[in-house]
Amino acid sequence: MTLVLHAGAQPIDYDGLRALTVPEATPTHVPLAHHRLVDLVKATLGMFGHIVAEENYGVMPDGSNFFGVLSLKSTYGNYTDICGLRNSHTKRFSAGVAFGSKTFVCDNTAFISDHIIAVKHTARMKERLPGLVSGLIEPLADQREMQHRKMLTYQATPLTDSQADAAVMQMYRNEVIGVQAIADMVREWETPNHDWGEKTAYRLFNCGTFVLTGKTLEKPSLTRTLHQVIDGVCTVH
Repeated sequence: MTLVLHAGAQPIDYDGLRALTVPEATPTHVPLAHHRLVDLVKATLGMFGHIVAEENYGVMPDGSNFFGVLSLKSTYGNYTDICGLRNSHTKRFSAGVAFGSKTFVCDNTAFISDHIIAVKHTARMKERLPGLVSGLIEPLADQREMQHRKMLTYQATPLTDSQADAAVMQMYRNEVIGVQAIADMVREWETPNHDWGEKTAYRLFNCGTFVLTGKTLEKPSLTRTLHQVIDGVCTVH
């Protein structure tokens, strides 16, 4: 779970969220109970057939700012999607929901993912938020199936060492990796830290994600560009 609490927030469970006091609304600011945001997202996920496998939450000591992540169970194997949540009673940030395979939520207000919606706490928020959340979640099933098909293609595409070397250099040219990471990629390709099977595009992709550990949370576009390079290898092959 990519929930990091190091700037003052404390872990809390769902019952604890329900027990928190919600400030009174004003003409310009209408707070949303933290647990209501959780309820809305989980109900919408369930409506579209997604199963929450794990959930973690945190709040600041005064209960004002909320952060959470939901891990979604995949029917396609070792693929995990993360739903990030955040909400504030102090106007520090809008109510937010994020989705992606690389999602990072931190109590220092970092909120990073492939897809994000944010809604200000206005009088119309409760009207707008359900539709926006639904619009974010509805395409997820198709996206997960497409990801599964992509991984099957990677697994079915054998690569020679020369093809892998060329792909690694393309990663460098496309600024997916730096010059120092080229040697790391070659080492992972030859003697991987995990069992990614034979020398295929799937193995090379996982070498890339391993070498990029930590970096994709700060810059999710790296994963998209990595996919583009591996997709190109599969197309040429």
